[in-house]
Amino acid sequence: MDTSPSNLTHHFLIAMPQMADPHFTRTLTYIAEHNAQGALGVIVNRPLDMTLGALFERVELKLDSQMFITQPVYFGGPVQTDRGFVLHRPSGDWHSTLRVNDEVGLTSSRDILQAIGSKGEPHEVLVSLGFAAWTAGQLEQELADNTWLTIPADMSIIFDVPPEARLTAAMHKLGIDFTQISEVAGHA
Repeated sequence: MDTSPSNLTHHFLIAMPQMADPHFTRTLTYIAEHNAQGALGVIVNRPLDMTLGALFERVELKLDSQMFITQPVYFGGPVQTDRGFVLHRPSGDWHSTLRVNDEVGLTSSRDILQAIGSKGEPHEVLVSLGFAAWTAGQLEQELADNTWLTIPADMSIIFDVPPEARLTAAMHKLGIDFTQISEVAGHA
């Protein structure tokens, strides 16, 4: 994994108050891949009005594990909102996984849903419909425009903190209170 400062793989993007795109207003986005071709991630604090139980019914899969039935499905971003993406720990071995690191994966193949449904594994999952994507240089320009704050990802924020508190939890890691940030972008 490239550890240069420009690589934001396994980082959070915190939307600044002046975020104009309604898809990303007050969002916390996990970046699963960032390279010269662009970036890909999922919004982790925007639950939809759908549970995993309902999603499994819709895709005609059995969900035996009671711990997942009421878990929300998330709006992962405005790209391919008809497709499911599973952010999970551990990364495991699935048909179509973007391995973020040794610990975390983002999978879009049905086999992970089947494993969740029958074995309840992996235990730590965030299921989203859609994802967020940036073309080459686009995220870098948005960062230069002060649209986002960045912080190394803390998976406990995703898997242990309720969705409505995730943005605040990430901000606190930076030592910032969201209510104290101006809605006017500044440049040093």
